[in-house]
Amino acid sequence: MVKENIVGPEEILSFCCNGLQGSTSLPRAQEPAEREEVSGAMASPLPARNPTEVQMSQLGLPCHTNHRGELSTGQLLKWIDTAACLSAERHAGCPCVTASMDDIYFEHTISVGQVVNIKAKVNRAFNSSMEVGIQVSYEDLCSGKHCSICKAYATFVAQGSSGSKVKLKPLTPQTEEEKIEHSIAAERRRMRLVHKDTLKDLLTHSPRETELETRDGSVAVPAEKTRVESVELVLPPHANHQGNTFGGQIMAWMENVATIAASRLCHAHPTLRAIEMFHFRGPSQVGDRLVLKAIVNNAFKNSMEVGVCAEAYGQEMSISRRHINSAFMTFVVLPGHSWRHHPSFVPPLLQPETTCKDGERRYREASARKKIRLDRKYVVSCKQTEVPLSVPWDQSNKVYLSYNNVSALKTLVAKANWALAREKEEVRMYTLEEDKFLSFRIEMSVHIAAGQAFSLLSDLRRRHEWDSHYANNNKKNKPKDFVILASRRKPCSKGDPYVVAFRSVTLPTHPASAGFTRGETICSGFCIWPESEETSKVAYYNQATPGYLNYVTTNVAGLSSNFCATFKACEKF
Repeated sequence: MVKENIVGPEEILSFCCNGLQGSTSLPRAQEPAEREEVSGAMASPLPARNPTEVQMSQLGLPCHTNHRGELSTGQLLKWIDTAACLSAERHAGCPCVTASMDDIYFEHTISVGQVVNIKAKVNRAFNSSMEVGIQVSYEDLCSGKHCSICKAYATFVAQGSSGSKVKLKPLTPQTEEEKIEHSIAAERRRMRLVHKDTLKDLLTHSPRETELETRDGSVAVPAEKTRVESVELVLPPHANHQGNTFGGQIMAWMENVATIAASRLCHAHPTLRAIEMFHFRGPSQVGDRLVLKAIVNNAFKNSMEVGVCAEAYGQEMSISRRHINSAFMTFVVLPGHSWRHHPSFVPPLLQPETTCKDGERRYREASARKKIRLDRKYVVSCKQTEVPLSVPWDQSNKVYLSYNNVSALKTLVAKANWALAREKEEVRMYTLEEDKFLSFRIEMSVHIAAGQAFSLLSDLRRRHEWDSHYANNNKKNKPKDFVILASRRKPCSKGDPYVVAFRSVTLPTHPASAGFTRGETICSGFCIWPESEETSKVAYYNQATPGYLNYVTTNVAGLSSNFCATFKACEKF
């Protein structure tokens, strides 16, 4: 028998075995304020363009490039921020400022003479902030080749004339793609809010001793030798119509000093590969002096992380400096400066600063961020079809597994080509056929409040009471067991459903047993929409794995009505 524990409020790891369920509570993340509420020259009337969409095309000129004839990443960041700001202001109808930028991974460099195409549009508006999605590609005018550069998500805040926040009107998505982005935006917002906690949690569970990498015949370079400090005067061309410095301009200055710091370590010309998620802590205005500091935090096998800090002060030095922003940038040195090859240059060893305690802290945090980046890129950035059914769960990747879990279900819910396959006793079964997957949806209205239904259906310890597939009373076959991550979300704003998302994970403490058949699910769960104070619509979604295909096809063909019986039992429960 499996020991049962009290389940956590949002994330549940559940071990299900022959009708007996055990659950392990996950540490609760900081409760987000979720209740707040990216080419062409001419627009085509069909299909209708999103009213917030902004398209920008820029020709890479020699003045925009570095000594290798490649577009400066700082210049690209300025264009990205400008396009995103224009999109945000289209929706808000008032000035907007950059609040944060998610991770950016640069896939290619851009050469002089090539065209940079940027498309930005608002994915979702909350109370006074909104998420803007940006897609960047380049176009070679001679060959006609198009290639993706990066995809980014930025958060902007609307500001009134006095600098106060402005309440935004809701954004109604129209296309399937917009509905998917709108739905997942709330989950990305939640991940931003717990980003710092994720890093702290990983460092807490890691050894405190600093483990320095060793290489034969290599002498470590003191981190102090990579330190860079520079000052910039904010002039009117660097600011918007409110006099606040463009976020993209600050990022460009930060990229410049970070490149110098990385060059001092590797004695080569590094290329910016990625920028860690960052937040602007406050504004700077025309006339401010921006002090930019950079230092290499850690050097890995083929990359190095540079930390950059931006501080602002006015004409009077007596006034304390204001911390504007901190960012972490990953640089590589490419063989022949070609992005078609993986980095092969091994940077020298780095000796953390010994003059202050921050040196060791920065060294350890850089290692933690590298692991988080790998987890995030593997779990969040992978296409759903490229993720194995069961992925390992641990403390460092729990936030990103949860994000992937919920966003995969929300993506399935937002699909537009669901077809009604069966209907019996007010229980409706829909199917969705695409590529390698057959998905199904079963829904009905129940006489129970949505919140109560959410509470009951998210408790996997009791699912065997109404779902015969979990109870597995078939004595001819070995009983099934499951290790499932259950992620629960309450509505972020009016019209959103309650969400309970499931996916299989692996736990060292619960290996597969010869006495059971390990069941797996890649994407399944419940969405519950309130219809009135006492009624709600409950829908169950499942991206069918081989173990479910027989069940789905038998019910679709009319050879069985198990789907109806199961949902009726669910209603009684």
